[in-house]
Amino acid sequence: MSDKHMETGEGHIGLPGYLGVFTILVVGTIFTYFSSFWDLDSIFPGANTLLALAIAFTKMTFVMLFFMHVYWSPRLIWLSAVASFFWLAIMFAYTMQDYFTRSLGVFSV
Repeated sequence: MSDKHMETGEGHIGLPGYLGVFTILVVGTIFTYFSSFWDLDSIFPGANTLLALAIAFTKMTFVMLFFMHVYWSPRLIWLSAVASFFWLAIMFAYTMQDYFTRSLGVFSV
């Protein structure tokens, strides 16, 4: 960031903004807790996990953007943040490839 940007105090959301993000995180945590009691597997297998991951991804995005100040960072920081999500997608893809190609095993029904 430029020196002028730091001198004016821009680049922070202030206490009300931090409290707003904190409220979003708390509500997301409570929503995750209560959604764990719902049986969404009747929709498709793994729906509960997908919902929990979607909530966790949303919370992680708020933490990254506002608590880690990526929102006000230069484009290179944005590029590295997007690249980390791309790398995470690659890791999930390889994990799922391994998981889906395994046999059921000895203890399957």
